[in-house]
Amino acid sequence: MTTKNDNLSLDAVDEHLLALLREDARRPVSSLARALKLSRAAVYTRLARLQKQGPVQGYTVKLSPEYDRRRIRAHVMIKVAPKLSRATERQLAAMPALTALYTVSGEHDLIAMVEAEDVGKLDALIDAIGSLDGVEKTVTSILLSSKLKR
Repeated sequence: MTTKNDNLSLDAVDEHLLALLREDARRPVSSLARALKLSRAAVYTRLARLQKQGPVQGYTVKLSPEYDRRRIRAHVMIKVAPKLSRATERQLAAMPALTALYTVSGEHDLIAMVEAEDVGKLDALIDAIGSLDGVEKTVTSILLSSKLKR
């Protein structure tokens, strides 16, 4: 049995197309074609292949810099009871303020990326994470500024 990614091979044009889409996923195909020096039909074909084979699974919203600057973000490092790890991950995934969840090696088991509109809501969110079944310990670092974001 083959998976979506078994036959996937990206060339330099595919990589450039993905970079352009990361900058603006709503960029018109005609503009993508000009930037890539390809026909619109060739770009449509590449997009269809990238969607079918898996690298492009969807398109997302890019927040305005003004809105984005007002958000307070934090990394919450989480130590989880081993027998409750899956249940804890499901509970975390159900939290809308959680933007990413990673498993990591070391003292902690997970790192949750969270964001809130103010410090009070961030504090309540961190308390909610700490009170989940299976969470043994949390350590939080608030992000002060972004030096590079792609």
